[in-house]
Amino acid sequence: MTAAIYVGDGRIIPGELPVPEPQPGEFLVEVSECGICGSDLHLVFSRYARPGSVLGHEWSGTVVSTVGTGAEWSVGDRIVWNPTPGCGTCRPCRRGRPSVCVQRPASDLRDIRGAFAQYITVPATNALRIPGSLATRSAALAEPTAIALHAVELADVRPEDRVLVTGGGPVGLLLVAVLRARGVTDITVSEPVDLRRHRALAVGAAEVVRPDDLVDPAMGSTVPAPYAVAFECSGHAVAAERALGQLDYGGTLVFVGTGSEPTRVNHNRMIVLELEALGTYNYSATGFQPALDLLAGGAMPIDLLIEAEDVPLGGVMEAMHQLSRGEIAAKVLVGPGT
Repeated sequence: MTAAIYVGDGRIIPGELPVPEPQPGEFLVEVSECGICGSDLHLVFSRYARPGSVLGHEWSGTVVSTVGTGAEWSVGDRIVWNPTPGCGTCRPCRRGRPSVCVQRPASDLRDIRGAFAQYITVPATNALRIPGSLATRSAALAEPTAIALHAVELADVRPEDRVLVTGGGPVGLLLVAVLRARGVTDITVSEPVDLRRHRALAVGAAEVVRPDDLVDPAMGSTVPAPYAVAFECSGHAVAAERALGQLDYGGTLVFVGTGSEPTRVNHNRMIVLELEALGTYNYSATGFQPALDLLAGGAMPIDLLIEAEDVPLGGVMEAMHQLSRGEIAAKVLVGPGT
């Protein structure tokens, strides 16, 4: 089969690999689409991935082999793969946060076998059927939508809250769409690129600004129109520092986007205004099912959240460069069959 393989030195190239052999209890899945995630960019451009890895975890596909997986599954079933639940007993799991289960094994980047490939194998026990009303292509948004839902739930955002989103790329756009679907309407997106600001308005932002439009407040006071919650989706340290300054008394800063440069936190401001800072990683205890239901329910502007054309496996590297330069607004889907 053809796959997009990380070969080191910040490069991905198409190559040939054996079709994976499913073990008892596993599906062999033909990948329909797989989204390019910000973490994929981070793994490649920061050179964290190991040569030989196949990245890609935001996928949807069709079952082509069901050997030893049970009679409830059939060849041709359309699926996404739900995350592995936590242990259920540790402190994070008891609080509904299995993505940081203390029993979860650490990630090993030496031998990732992801979905930037024509086929992938996955345990049948974690598969979820794609609803009949949802296109297989659209279902590739299930994973990042689950992340956005988790972030909104952790921050306890209410419909009456004023919300700031820094970074209007694919992650920020999904946050805006999920917030709107949850009844939040007063949403501002801070983004330097015109293309992404325009897309944010189309997705549902009430206002868009350039990062330089966000003024720094005086110590011990707020900006004239502060926010209850700020979601930092760009991964840029300066954006996080500026977002912190936009918060109201008792406000919450949520770190969503990963980056390379550490953020400097004004702890004096956090003390005086009793601010809260959260990191959000992966999904809640309910996994992908709420995301699939939301996508299938018609409340999400899916066509605005996905780029119109799939990228072939040979185009993954160029798409990553375009995303990093801000030349693409929405989620890029890789189509291994394209």
